[in-house]
Amino acid sequence: MMEMLGTLLPIILMFAVLYFLLIRPQQKQQKAVRQMQEELKKGDKVVTIGGLHGIVDSIDEEKVVIKTGDGTRLTFDRRAIREAAAE
Repeated sequence: MMEMLGTLLPIILMFAVLYFLLIRPQQKQQKAVRQMQEELKKGDKVVTIGGLHGIVDSIDEEKVVIKTGDGTRLTFDRRAIREAAAE
């Protein structure tokens, strides 16, 4: 029994370390991005996953219209918004 425990213990410890160093932080980050995307509102400054900077002009359940610096309005999926800063 002790041999089996001695064999499994390093595997269990390795999984625990991987979970706390890689998996859990990634899940927290995904949750924070999802929450930010749900809380978007008109007037928020945003950056898309493609690097486009702009201001939210209008928003619905699936799409966000972003107004860029020259006044152009572009439509993106909500999931394409990487980060936001409320004005």
